[in-house]
Amino acid sequence: MELNIQSNISLKPFNTFGIEEKTSFLIEVNDNETLTQIFKKGIFQENFFVLGAGSNVLFTKPFEGYIIRMNSKGIQSKIESDHVYVTAKAGEIWNDFVWHCIKNNYAGIENMALIPGTVGASPVQNIGAYGTELMYVFYECEAFDTQTGEFTTFKKQDCDFSYRDSIFKSKYKGRFIITQVTYKLSRIPHINSSYGAIEAELTKENISQPTIADIANVVSRIRVEKLPDPSTVGNAGSFFKNPIVSEKTFKRLQAQYPTIPHYPMPKNQTKLAAGWLIEQCGWKGKEYGQAGVWKNQALVLINRQNATGQEIYRLSEQIICDVKQKFDIILEREVNLL
Repeated sequence: MELNIQSNISLKPFNTFGIEEKTSFLIEVNDNETLTQIFKKGIFQENFFVLGAGSNVLFTKPFEGYIIRMNSKGIQSKIESDHVYVTAKAGEIWNDFVWHCIKNNYAGIENMALIPGTVGASPVQNIGAYGTELMYVFYECEAFDTQTGEFTTFKKQDCDFSYRDSIFKSKYKGRFIITQVTYKLSRIPHINSSYGAIEAELTKENISQPTIADIANVVSRIRVEKLPDPSTVGNAGSFFKNPIVSEKTFKRLQAQYPTIPHYPMPKNQTKLAAGWLIEQCGWKGKEYGQAGVWKNQALVLINRQNATGQEIYRLSEQIICDVKQKFDIILEREVNLL
């Protein structure tokens, strides 16, 4: 089959910020054979970027090169005793995959309901929310090596997972394209309702013995209340990572701000809430030209109407500067800048 390469394509439909920029070339990938064809044509030796749902990227200028859009679909399950190994293709929408598992009573990812993006992006970012992270349920993934043209398998121990990070964002950034992911889920649910506002929402609903569907519904409601819908307000979810600081830094901040939200981490470190830091600097709900900060969650930057990527980038720069000046903490962006 001839490789379908589209030219001079608008990226606005392919990024949740709704930024109007163009790419020189766009290739939709629906199967592994397409990746092999792209390799044989030498395209991976050119400038390229792999795109899923476009929910973690900010285009700040036209993309001079090839956008490789992963669009493969399919889910398979293999039950072994109390566990189930569920394999999903890279182009599956993450939230659809979560609900597929819930409907089959496969537990372990219900706390990550409504996270935007695709299955293929989930290990790259080590996505997580409400007390759980992908690394806890990840079993293995298949990935295409753009340097050799071969498919390889990465086990959990190969991926070097840490908070919102993996080997695919560091050592192998831009080299491997994840084609499918296998998760090890449980057929015996272990409900995790201790993080954030989950318990309060369950109490409000008079749910004393929640199912995994209850947890996913509650998490979804909390996210909807906090985060804007990308179909109506352009955004990429959390724009910044929650900073992780040393014990010394945390004690300094806690002495000055006794109510500072914080979460214990390994190695005597503490995770702080980036949204709270930004809010303390007065940015919550603030407009910045056609860009802005979401009124319900200061961690989310938005395209108010017709913002450019540069406008949103400049807003993020100003926020980073203000947080550094007030707290002596440097925020790190979670989105990819292009």
